[in-house]
Amino acid sequence: MRLVACRACHAQYDVTDVEAPSFECRCGATIRNETQAAVEAHVQRCSSCGALLPDDAARCDYCHAEVVRGGALPLICPECFARNADSAKFCGHCGVGFQPEPLPQEHEDAPSCPCCQEPLAVRGVGGVWVRECPKCNGLWVPGDRFDALIQRAVEAARQRAASGAAASAPLRARSVSTSFSYRNCPVCGERMYRKNFGTRSGVIIDWCGPHGTWLDADELEQVAAFIQAGGLRGAEPGAGAPGLSQGGRMNVDQFKAMVVGDRMLEQEREREERRSRSSGGASLLGLLVDLLR
Repeated sequence: MRLVACRACHAQYDVTDVEAPSFECRCGATIRNETQAAVEAHVQRCSSCGALLPDDAARCDYCHAEVVRGGALPLICPECFARNADSAKFCGHCGVGFQPEPLPQEHEDAPSCPCCQEPLAVRGVGGVWVRECPKCNGLWVPGDRFDALIQRAVEAARQRAASGAAASAPLRARSVSTSFSYRNCPVCGERMYRKNFGTRSGVIIDWCGPHGTWLDADELEQVAAFIQAGGLRGAEPGAGAPGLSQGGRMNVDQFKAMVVGDRMLEQEREREERRSRSSGGASLLGLLVDLLR
């Protein structure tokens, strides 16, 4: 695999079979299709999970993967140009995740904001490209890139703790707002699933299993504060979306089935609440539905 990265938004593309000397990134920048000279860099990151490594470590302390230091290292990091094994998921020097995107189509339309319908512009956040609404500043994080954002936040919190930096003030539990509206996925138009990040943060984000995650304007900062205060303490690198606990990535049919089930539970809960109000008591089924929420 031969990777190049956009200098503006850090999107990565596999150009192994691309012959054009340059092409346009989704953000509008021009990317030159050039093979960069490899750099012999010190291995300081795990190529399986991206965690920091002690000097001369044989295995990663977090994911226990074997540390690769020699042999065939044909994959060149598109950010720091360090050599890596072809099977690496993260650069062994700078720690950037290898997540190549399909090359942009010639007339690819930008998705629209699910809140105000403005076209979403590409921008880079922590070395991960996302799409931002210029009007409401919400963020659309495509595919598995939300995992990368969270893992970087978890790793940054670990580094601060290891360096002896002062911990943040304890994060007060946020109350979940009772007034909300469901968002539709900018890609498929289906209603997204609402998830309480970390199960107890109170930050309710919108998630489409097949396509990505939507964050309202201040939710990324709230998630970062929750992590910095120890909200994901014990989360293992490489576990995949630790704050969502969603398991593997879903296809469209699996995600639709989950949303339908969620709607059925919600409708049943509303019916039981109406029955409870009219009868003056709560049924056993109503209590069970409340426990399963």
